[in-house]
Amino acid sequence: MERSVMNDLIKWKNKKNRKPLMILGVRQCGKTYIAKKFGEEQFDNVAYFNFEGNEALNSVFEYDMDVKRIVHELSTVISSCKIVPGKTLLILDEIQASPKAITSLKYFCENMQELHVIAAGSLLGVSLKRGGLSFPVGKVERITMYPLSFREFVAANGDEKLFEGIELRDKLHELPTLYTESLRKHLLNYYIIGGMPAVVETWINTHSYEEVEAVQAELIEDYENDFAKYAPINEVAKIRQIWHSIPEQLARENNKFVFSHVKEGGRARELEDALEWLIDAGLVYKQKLVEKPELPLSYMADDTSFKIFMSDVGLLRFKANVYYRTILDGDDRYIRFKGAIAENYVLTELIKNDLPYYYWRSGNQAEVDFLTEYKGYMIPVEVKSAENTHAKSFSGFISKYKPQYGFKVSMKNIGDNQVNDTMVYSLPLYLLWRIKEYVEET
Repeated sequence: MERSVMNDLIKWKNKKNRKPLMILGVRQCGKTYIAKKFGEEQFDNVAYFNFEGNEALNSVFEYDMDVKRIVHELSTVISSCKIVPGKTLLILDEIQASPKAITSLKYFCENMQELHVIAAGSLLGVSLKRGGLSFPVGKVERITMYPLSFREFVAANGDEKLFEGIELRDKLHELPTLYTESLRKHLLNYYIIGGMPAVVETWINTHSYEEVEAVQAELIEDYENDFAKYAPINEVAKIRQIWHSIPEQLARENNKFVFSHVKEGGRARELEDALEWLIDAGLVYKQKLVEKPELPLSYMADDTSFKIFMSDVGLLRFKANVYYRTILDGDDRYIRFKGAIAENYVLTELIKNDLPYYYWRSGNQAEVDFLTEYKGYMIPVEVKSAENTHAKSFSGFISKYKPQYGFKVSMKNIGDNQVNDTMVYSLPLYLLWRIKEYVEET
């Protein structure tokens, strides 16, 4: 499976003032796979080391921070893999298990910059924020990986040609059935399957929804085992309670996250550390409220009022026990959660496009699903799971705040219309990856 992050890795490799690189991301999103593939394609050889449960490897970094000694011992005592600066990619996996190894990245940066070093870890985000690990500030670069985006999913299914054709067409013209039928089908499958590499690979090899769900069940079990293995003992039960409450909270008409819905009498001060653990692990995302839509949105966000979404739409669908045929057939009885799945999808696509994600609400009367910003523009995004794009709150927001751009994202084909001074684009959910292009061209 081709991953867009490969381009970022190649740019890093060719930088003059390159620093060691940390790859962050949720467990099993493909960090180790992409690092190894990158090494195999771009270097003469790869020196791979995994710290998890490896005391001998840990001891190499415990002695001192002499990187020449460290490289010598890695290539002679720990393994027989020759490490040659400029020709070898050194991968330090599950590096959160060795605080000294994280510290060593500073010395690789200062004393052996010619050696390409990648550090990765399944719960590295948790360890850096909650494990007391010292981050080598200014001495390390970072990339965050995610599950496959929708575009990567379509490409993995052998239909990258659809996007190549779309890019040759006018962005404002409706797409013909040649494109819309195929992309709609891919999107529904993406809602079911999601972007976790092992799940996508299973789908490509078997085209069996039952096999897909078996792998999704294993992933969910692995994540829940991680709670007991890596989280503070006093937080494990709370983490599980929050984790299990997410689908139910998203299914509510007002899907703001409410601590008392996690457990009866639950309060923020009791549960917020457990929620932050899930966020640091990359398993969930917090979408904060913005009541006063002014730039920069990050300074206007309310940290006490938010929604919680999952990092992968397929795992949300599975965890909510939505039968795959319900999505494929469009059963009207699932209309409310259908909206939650569409919103979760939009949020993860915004993240993969490096766009911030907030929402706007005015009391309990009006709400815009997403507020993002790009190149100095504040951009409202309304999400509809079907073709109906009527949205009173969105229109009210446009009239009151007069943003230069707005998007109605739904199953409806491409379209545009001017609302006062605002250019509002109707964009199919399966073309959300193009959102920046509509702003960049004007």
